[in-house]
Amino acid sequence: MEKPIELGYNISLIDLFDLGMNQRTGSYVFHEEELTIIETSASPSLPHLLNGLEEMKIALKKIKYIIVTHIHLDHAGGVGLLLQKCPNAKVVVHQKGYRHLSNPSRLIEGAKAVYGEKFDELFDPILPIPEENLIIKEDGDTLELSEGRTLTFMDTPGHAKHHFSIFDSKSNGVFTGDTVGVYYPQLLLDGVELYLPSTSPNQFSPEAMLQSAKRIEDYGVDRIYFGHYGMSENPDEVFDQLRHWLPKFVEAGKTVIETNPELSFQEKSQLISEKLFDLVSRFLDTKNVSRDAVVYEILNLDLSVCAMGITDYLSKQTLNK
Repeated sequence: MEKPIELGYNISLIDLFDLGMNQRTGSYVFHEEELTIIETSASPSLPHLLNGLEEMKIALKKIKYIIVTHIHLDHAGGVGLLLQKCPNAKVVVHQKGYRHLSNPSRLIEGAKAVYGEKFDELFDPILPIPEENLIIKEDGDTLELSEGRTLTFMDTPGHAKHHFSIFDSKSNGVFTGDTVGVYYPQLLLDGVELYLPSTSPNQFSPEAMLQSAKRIEDYGVDRIYFGHYGMSENPDEVFDQLRHWLPKFVEAGKTVIETNPELSFQEKSQLISEKLFDLVSRFLDTKNVSRDAVVYEILNLDLSVCAMGITDYLSKQTLNK
């Protein structure tokens, strides 16, 4: 079991070993008067979260808020199960995610359609949250955790319409979920900083993503706290890489679809995934990163999901013409 990482400013990071991978998804813990957690991952990650809290000697009855940046299962799938163990906690969610946490039947149905027989292993259980335990935060709303620490919520679509990001006044940082992408800290050992856009289906919008990123950038933050995975103190590089990679991802999708219009959704997505993998791996080759590096396992997964989101987005663009 890995110990929680202390990030300063009374914030800790717990590795949740999402999908059995380390440095994949994390929970952030605020050690404040109103003890608060951001993100839970899916239910199978809950033992890692509980172990991390126990390591820090945090009693579950002291947890006041559990915040999810959006309702995708790798961020919020375990929140219902966690809530059962936290008798005094409320769950904070975007207004567009509220009803899906109250009644997760559509989340479950969608996940089963994608993951089939693997659903139980990856996500089960996904439990409903009583409405009296849910708090909606809209754009500009705040949450005071202690004197001197206020969280400010901002509506940041692009990855998903039910996504907010959270500005932390004390550390001058933003918890961005998936809005400004995914961070691969495994590559720091190779001297490489890599941030890639997260273009998951089915609400991906590159235009909205760039607008949301600009809004976060305009805060002049010192830190970005990613859902996947960890913290960066180089926000300028984060935003520069998003603006670099996002058009390349979309262009790769356009090339595949324009060349192969007769293919099925799955076939288009597979070709786009291969094209994205080639783009990223060629970049890593220039940085002398081995093709056997552990990061490639995560990249394969991420880029296949990104490809599905790009296929979905471009298909909708075609229908709307």
